[in-house]
Amino acid sequence: MALAIFDLDNTLLGGDSDHLWGEFLVEKGIVDKDTYRQANDLFYQRYLDGNLDIFEFLAFTLKPLSEHPTAQLVNWREQFLTQKIDPIMLPAAHKLVEQHRQQGDTLIIITATNSFITAPIAQKFGIEHLIATEPECIDGRYTGEVAGIPSFKEGKVQRLDSWLTEHGQDLNGSYFYSDSHNDIPLLKRVDYPVAVDPDSTLEDFAQQQGWKVLSLRQ
Repeated sequence: MALAIFDLDNTLLGGDSDHLWGEFLVEKGIVDKDTYRQANDLFYQRYLDGNLDIFEFLAFTLKPLSEHPTAQLVNWREQFLTQKIDPIMLPAAHKLVEQHRQQGDTLIIITATNSFITAPIAQKFGIEHLIATEPECIDGRYTGEVAGIPSFKEGKVQRLDSWLTEHGQDLNGSYFYSDSHNDIPLLKRVDYPVAVDPDSTLEDFAQQQGWKVLSLRQ
């Protein structure tokens, strides 16, 4: 039984849930419209360019979680899932996930986006195992800090290695699907790396390496 590992944003989803959460907060008037949107867009561009400071970004994106009661956040998240996530769920992504499920593979989503946002999205795909950046929560309230290693770039490799040890698994026969050059460190680790609707940097690298390239958006 092999591992089938999936990036989430712009891979299984036809968009970026982290950036869309920021847009949702702006549209609902939960955060300052102009300053928050500008920062949200800037961080997203840095991510695309490959020069994102993950801790600076997390200080920004986790701050709103610390400013509201968890029950209110969950209510907003339900609205967010309906308004922003359901429209970008890709039928071909569901088909790919089901193909691996039918093969008996162990399914994992690994994402830099925090688990508050991504846990219910993983549930929508019927994927039990989620490795995501973890927001710190104390006494039922988010602190605005990150707990442990962010699941980003080499951090994804570290987090996956910890998961493998915890679950007694290995990477023999493993697949990893991703759109982003930020995931090259993990793509190099698996037996079957697949570039999914890749950014230009990953597409060039994948072609050089002879990796499979596919689209889930056709």
